[in-house]
Amino acid sequence: MAGIKSLARDTAVYGLSSIVGRFLNWCLVPLYTIMFSQAQYGVVTLVYAVVAVALLVLTYGMETGFFRFANHERWSDPMEVYSTALWSLAVSSTLFTAAALVALGPVSRWLECGDHPSFAAMMIVCVAIDAFTALPFSYLRYRNKAVRFAVLRLVSIGVNIGLNLFFILMCPWLMRVAPATVAWFYRPEFGIGYIFLSNLVASVVTLVLLVPELRGFKWRFNGRLWREMLVYSAPLLVLGVAGIMNQTIDKILFPYLVHDHAEAMAQLGIYGANYKIAIVMVMFIQAFRFAYEPFIFARSREQGENRTAAYSDAMKYFVLFALMIFLGVMYYIDIIRYFISPRYFSGLRVVPVVMLAELCFGIFFNLSLWYKLTDRTMWGAWFSLLGLAVTVALNVVLVPRIGYMGCAWAALASYGTMMIASYAAGRKYYPIDYPLRRMGAYIAAAAVLYAVGVYGLAPLPRGLAFVLRAVLLAGYAAAVVKFEHIPLPARIDRRL
Repeated sequence: MAGIKSLARDTAVYGLSSIVGRFLNWCLVPLYTIMFSQAQYGVVTLVYAVVAVALLVLTYGMETGFFRFANHERWSDPMEVYSTALWSLAVSSTLFTAAALVALGPVSRWLECGDHPSFAAMMIVCVAIDAFTALPFSYLRYRNKAVRFAVLRLVSIGVNIGLNLFFILMCPWLMRVAPATVAWFYRPEFGIGYIFLSNLVASVVTLVLLVPELRGFKWRFNGRLWREMLVYSAPLLVLGVAGIMNQTIDKILFPYLVHDHAEAMAQLGIYGANYKIAIVMVMFIQAFRFAYEPFIFARSREQGENRTAAYSDAMKYFVLFALMIFLGVMYYIDIIRYFISPRYFSGLRVVPVVMLAELCFGIFFNLSLWYKLTDRTMWGAWFSLLGLAVTVALNVVLVPRIGYMGCAWAALASYGTMMIASYAAGRKYYPIDYPLRRMGAYIAAAAVLYAVGVYGLAPLPRGLAFVLRAVLLAGYAAAVVKFEHIPLPARIDRRL
């Protein structure tokens, strides 16, 4: 029981740090969309899409490989595994930095930073540092130091956000009221470069704070161990790259699919900003993922129908809560839209499509338990590659015709395809009796409420529409409680 309590505590700490961190970074989007043009934010969107892929490639599955071999019966010294992996990441990150800086001109032009190659240089170094520090963070998880892990993550995020606010808000104000205080280092024309500089400083601070995890042991490199770790990690790299490319390839391809390049970067900025509104659904899915994997592996030890019934119920409640989030965001999009600058409002139509895409991805993640529990993890790579193929094909076909809406519809089609394919395969290898009819009824009810609340109430005064939408949401929640026999606290139950 003590072990389970420890697992639950650590899961909560890791999950909280991730979700809080994502939320705090999310809060920077209003600042960016107010202070920078659509085209400038398009560059930011493109750079961070490429960074996400580069970071995954540069860690090449070594984090999971470390966990596997640190607990392997053939390797009795976990610190030898840790040291070998550190050497590997240190060398590869250094080589990447050197090669990318040598090719800085082409890289800068590819990232739309040709006039400011320093932007690309900063992110090259930042990615290399983050790839290397990924392993010390994994070491903290291995040592069950969840609190230190979370504190360091939040310190890094705090430094990043603080510097963003300083450079983007404080310095321009000081240039107006007391220019001598900042004129010696602040350059207004550097613009979005301060976003990248803030990120770089935060990464350097994180590296310094992780120095204790880089000392106190002998740095050794075991070539045989390293080769085995690479062989083990290679399929994970394929799975990871396919997965992250599926999330970012639309933003990377977009500038090449729109004829007018300036217009392409402006549209990409609009798409990237409105995509962030849908992150409410992403944060819910992230929280669910932290709790769900420990849940399914703990349940896998049980026998009989109770085990599969628990998986079925988890899927049902996930869909129910996700639909509530979808309705809540869309009912009050007239308020939530001020999360971004009015200059970006033309892209609000992507929000419902992107949220539905993320809902499909969440269902796909739910369904992934079958190949995780049956040790058929390669199926996950195949599903990701299938989704990637759909994403690329539909972006190529749709974006030249309908712009960034093509990206949104491609994401929905991609995740929907992955969801259906995983369900079909799971029926063969690990059948679970999901309540499809009941979930279908809830989805249909949510669709009707969406149409009524968003379109049917649109002609009414905004205040009245908001009240009626709240009534619709409360009615939906009450129906769920009643039909699912969800127990309520005694005080609320008496009132109902």
